[in-house]
Amino acid sequence: MTNILITGSKGQLGTALQNIADNYPNYTCFFADKTELDIINFQALEIFVAKQNITVIINCAAYTNVDKAEEEVDLATEINYKAVENLAQISKQYKIKLIHISTDYVFDGTSEKPYLETDLTNPQNKYGETKLYGETALQNVNPKNTIIIRTSWLYSLNGHNFVNTMLRLFKKNNVVKVVSDQIGSPTNATDLANFIFTIIPQINTKGVEIYHYSNKGSCSWFQFAQEIANITNSDCTVVPISSEAFNSKVKRPKYSLLNTEKVQQTFNFEILSWQDSLKQCLNKIK
Repeated sequence: MTNILITGSKGQLGTALQNIADNYPNYTCFFADKTELDIINFQALEIFVAKQNITVIINCAAYTNVDKAEEEVDLATEINYKAVENLAQISKQYKIKLIHISTDYVFDGTSEKPYLETDLTNPQNKYGETKLYGETALQNVNPKNTIIIRTSWLYSLNGHNFVNTMLRLFKKNNVVKVVSDQIGSPTNATDLANFIFTIIPQINTKGVEIYHYSNKGSCSWFQFAQEIANITNSDCTVVPISSEAFNSKVKRPKYSLLNTEKVQQTFNFEILSWQDSLKQCLNKIK
């Protein structure tokens, strides 16, 4: 039996993993949020791992509030860097497979083609910086059978995300303004969760490997919002605006499309288009 610790269990990806865990009967999953297991506390983490005989860790725990990270840098650093370093050391010590979730925000968004795993990182905000610190800590410890999955624009029907925000705004407003000059690819949390559970037996690396995973295709936030409105038959009009007009305090990458060829070839895994995946997600509401 494979005993899996899933950290950040109350977040979008943690919840998605929880929702589909029954489809993977060979796995015994231990879902833990920060109240049940403080992964910033090395001793607490070590005790939990030893007691439950954990053989795989999926780290979904993260500080993800991009705006607030500018003010709460210490907290973001503890969760996105220090905790990841702890997980790396535990994984090395106990020979545990480790899957760590990272972000497209490690890039600066100035590329004109989808980012490869080997492309230069250059985060533009504190959230991206702290996530990159976590990646670097993991690479420095370099435990075997460890992978970093960078993903982008994660959404589900749970928690705080773009899809739920749009659904709420569409109900309240006749017109919604959405940024049209930031390009990426939405990622359905359930798709990513299924991918993670599927590849666990295939993970076999000498150190840390980085992979990019998002749904296929690209769009702007405006096009994403339009598609949500179309699928849900919303009467709300979606209007495009520039990033400057949106007036955010935090700089976000203008282009953060991830190249997913490596992940598809390595694991022979077919990825859905973002439009098809969004339909699947929103049809659950109906």
